[in-house]
Amino acid sequence: MTTSTSKYKYITCDPELCIGCQLCEYICSYTKTGEYNTYRSRIRTIRAEEILITAVACRTCENAPCVIACTRDALTQDPETGIIHVNADRCDGCAWCIEACDFGAISINPETKLAEICDQCEDLEDGPQCVKWCPKDALELTTPDQRAQRARRKLAKEDVLGM
Repeated sequence: MTTSTSKYKYITCDPELCIGCQLCEYICSYTKTGEYNTYRSRIRTIRAEEILITAVACRTCENAPCVIACTRDALTQDPETGIIHVNADRCDGCAWCIEACDFGAISINPETKLAEICDQCEDLEDGPQCVKWCPKDALELTTPDQRAQRARRKLAKEDVLGM
């Protein structure tokens, strides 16, 4: 089964703009836990190749594999936003959700032993803090359709300019 992210907004990173500063990780961990600790972040900066750096957070997949894999029904997906919620009373830290996630966007909190997933700072009026504080504007809350439209415009512009 191919993971689909065709409906919901999620945080995406433009690797051409990302400098790997990890500010997104620090601001996320501080927002969620009150401490600056990249290991407690719900977004991860990764180096995919020697010069390719990007950040990864929950992609709010349709028919989310992590929700399907959860044997204790501890994960639920908001049908309007796609945001995955973790029910602390049901999660036992088994990590099946981590195995099921194609993007590596879930972690287990070492203290609580509960799954942690990006919730797009849904409780904050100004939205995802990683997006807000990214110094290079590499992060964006978007949909796959919006990303595709932007890519088509970029290609058209390059074609017109003869790049």
